[in-house]
Amino acid sequence: MAEEPRPRPGAATVWRLLVGRPLRAGEASKEQITPVEGLSALSLDALTSVAYGPEAIIVVLAVAGGSALHLVLPITIAIVVLLTVLVFSYRQVIDAYPSGGGAYAVSRANFGPRAALVAAASLVVDYTLTVAVSIAAGVAALTSAFPALSSATVPICLAILALITMLNLRGLGETARAFLLPTLVFIIGLLAVIAVGLVHPLALHAPQPGHLELPTRSLQAVGILLVLKAFSAGCSALTGVEAIANGVPLFKQPRVRRAKRTEAMLGVILGAMLLGLAVLARRWHVGPRSGQTVLSQIMADAVGRHWAYYVVSLTITLVLALAANTSFGGLPVLASLLARDNYLPHLFSLRGDRQVFSTGIWVLAVLAGILLTAVEGNTQTLIPLFAIGVFTGFTFSQSGLVVHWRRTRPARWRWRAAVNGLGAVVTGVATVVFIFTKFAEGAWVVIVAVPTFIFLFLRIHLYYERAAETLGFGTDPPRPHPAHGGKCRVVVPVTAVSRLTARVLDEALSLSDHVEAVTVVMEDSGAHDRSRALEEDWRRWNPGVPLRVLRTEYASVVDPIVDFIDEQRRRHSEQIVVLIPAVIPSRTRYRLLHNQVDLVLSAALRSHPDVVVARAAMRLEDCAAVR
Repeated sequence: MAEEPRPRPGAATVWRLLVGRPLRAGEASKEQITPVEGLSALSLDALTSVAYGPEAIIVVLAVAGGSALHLVLPITIAIVVLLTVLVFSYRQVIDAYPSGGGAYAVSRANFGPRAALVAAASLVVDYTLTVAVSIAAGVAALTSAFPALSSATVPICLAILALITMLNLRGLGETARAFLLPTLVFIIGLLAVIAVGLVHPLALHAPQPGHLELPTRSLQAVGILLVLKAFSAGCSALTGVEAIANGVPLFKQPRVRRAKRTEAMLGVILGAMLLGLAVLARRWHVGPRSGQTVLSQIMADAVGRHWAYYVVSLTITLVLALAANTSFGGLPVLASLLARDNYLPHLFSLRGDRQVFSTGIWVLAVLAGILLTAVEGNTQTLIPLFAIGVFTGFTFSQSGLVVHWRRTRPARWRWRAAVNGLGAVVTGVATVVFIFTKFAEGAWVVIVAVPTFIFLFLRIHLYYERAAETLGFGTDPPRPHPAHGGKCRVVVPVTAVSRLTARVLDEALSLSDHVEAVTVVMEDSGAHDRSRALEEDWRRWNPGVPLRVLRTEYASVVDPIVDFIDEQRRRHSEQIVVLIPAVIPSRTRYRLLHNQVDLVLSAALRSHPDVVVARAAMRLEDCAAVR
């Protein structure tokens, strides 16, 4: 059995206390989730959108005066119909693509990589906005109940962001279980408030704080454009519906059945909440009010500003903030897939000690923190930017499924294709409406951001293609030339047969006749195939240097190498030299695209003064000369 990596003194020990001990690959199943946990881990974004979706409709309709507020119910019904189509469609995405990836995976398989990049860029923008909107809406609910906290909006937003980031670094399963109780209290509490309001409201005529913000005369006639704007604003309530399909691998076995069950529960609960709130808003003529959210007004009318109101308000604040967790479950997985396909730096595909894609988590936290600070935690500033990215992803995934069903032709494929085709048409139309109705309100930012991300993906991919060609991946480089070296033993960490590997082994053999190459393989589902492929490539190349495969149950690459070096120190009296291959790209900005294993391993070996550590650096352009 593999030993747990040794804790290191100082800051590393404090960090381990915060995020927990490293997990073995076999323990990763502990971080997988059940359908109920899926509601707290991947569905809070969609569920908590009831806090700002209905309000977004009412704010738009209020431009035409109080007489237009009766349209909130028919518009909500249209949104719930669209929700039904999307839930059914994404259950089919789960069936067809159980490995996850959502719109990116569907688009890549059916439309090719370029279309997939549009879906991926849209999702990256949406995931970042989801974090910012969720936390800002949660703090808005808090300041509605406790107005004295309004001046601390941004610090509270950033504190919540830091807490969620730390919990996700500990692992999704642990986060889901931590969020489960407030999620259930939110669902049960809000449904109870709606039920009381529908049956017998307790404080319907009690005075509300603030003042109504309705125009004294209509600023705009009720027309098709106003209705479309209200519909597009209300569709912000549908963001997050795709997250379950993106994260199917996060569920316990049988994954497909559990993910589909979670998607169905999400659809039923969210639909009931949206319809209930719309009925009450129309019945009580709820409009925009200074210092009060629409949800806060409905709750106060239904149960009064007593203990029940404050319990549910605090719970809504908590789960709205925690709804950002949907993105922390989705974006790191998406980023790892993009990194695997060479569209993002490879660091995004590496798991941390807790078996999570920690680089994606950190980047998402930084982007969301910048956005929250820039808009000062204002939800209404973010809403116009919110739905375009996710509805672009909706359109690509539904269209891709139509192609998938036509190609594979399973049982009832025509019915499946018809449902997905309907979903593609509706979400496509909604996307166009969003762009035209929200362009001047800030949607242009998203329209600029998506092509920018696509350009970035393509540039990274082009660099990796050139680097792979230069390094000679997939070809056999010349064999290294042994020389009479000194009395030392040289250890060379390797990951693949390449020209860089050949150059470093050449240098190692010039130092000593005792050279050993080592590679680290984590024991997961694909470890055996990767290990066997590298060993076969090594035998075919036959460089005259043995390859030692170090297997580990943990995600750390460094600890197994350090353990191997310690073993060599105990067994041999010769000086140990660790020669670490490193690529120096032609431009400084490309260094982030390479794994920083040389720096991490060098740092780990600082406590071994009897071991000589050297970087065998090679300029990328020089690799082309090794033929």
